[in-house]
Amino acid sequence: MITIFKTENRRLEEIQKPEPGCWINVVDPSDEELAWLIKEFPFSEEYLMDPLDIDEKARAERDEDVLFTLIKIPHFRGKKDEAPFITIPLGVLQNDDYFMTITKEDNIIVQEFENNRVKNLNTSKHYRFLLLILLKTATKFLAHLREINKTVDQIEDDLQSSMKNQDIFDLLKYQKVLIYYTTALKSNELMMARLNRLQLLRTYEEDEELFQDVVTEFQQAIEMTNIANNILLQMTSAYASIINNNMNKIIKTLTLITIVLYVPTLIASFFGMNVQIPGQDSGSAFTWIMAISLTLSMAILIIFMRRKWF
Repeated sequence: MITIFKTENRRLEEIQKPEPGCWINVVDPSDEELAWLIKEFPFSEEYLMDPLDIDEKARAERDEDVLFTLIKIPHFRGKKDEAPFITIPLGVLQNDDYFMTITKEDNIIVQEFENNRVKNLNTSKHYRFLLLILLKTATKFLAHLREINKTVDQIEDDLQSSMKNQDIFDLLKYQKVLIYYTTALKSNELMMARLNRLQLLRTYEEDEELFQDVVTEFQQAIEMTNIANNILLQMTSAYASIINNNMNKIIKTLTLITIVLYVPTLIASFFGMNVQIPGQDSGSAFTWIMAISLTLSMAILIIFMRRKWF
């Protein structure tokens, strides 16, 4: 799908045909749409295709008057998914006339620009537009990380009341998410360093301030992800140890019960043999056999308790 926008009267308006100063938003384009983009715009096919590969890393490249920036952005797929939060590539292509974004999946970052939820947006100021996308990406990473921390806290509360396998699986699921985010943020950090060396995003004084805000937000997101990942690793390890300890207690209890019950079984086996045995003609034989069995079982139980084996 291809949608074209342009800022008019400080608002983003959809237009029918591309013109200088417009924004072309491309989401999961068909083969026909890709062919049209290659034909109509001075962007290489490689730049148009790379953002459609979910495994592409963030980077920034300058080719004559074209700047290609590939950003790894956070994307929410739903809590029931194997990985609720993932990262997808968002490609940004720009020259003096056009500003284009291209991605495989529709996402909240592009939607906020489309719905006029971003202040000071001007489609003709391409470098500032790119900075606003980067800033929105960093803030979404932070928002997702706060949501992940709240969810992990809830799982921790559930684990304290009841050890369920599903809760452990949920912890592992969010640990996978944090690995995705750590990798994406490091990749974005290298891309930002490349943009900084190119000295393209500081055309105006306010752009310099905006660039510093972007750097600060990304650094905060990286630190927050590292902290959350370390906490989750320690938590998973701790609960794994607790589960093993609980399992050992259960096995120890079952072993003690088995030993205590084995004594009466052994005595009953002796007196149940079809041979001459002491007291077989006594009417109280059953009573004193039971008494001996219970006495020995209690003695074993007391020994275990005194030695703190139980």
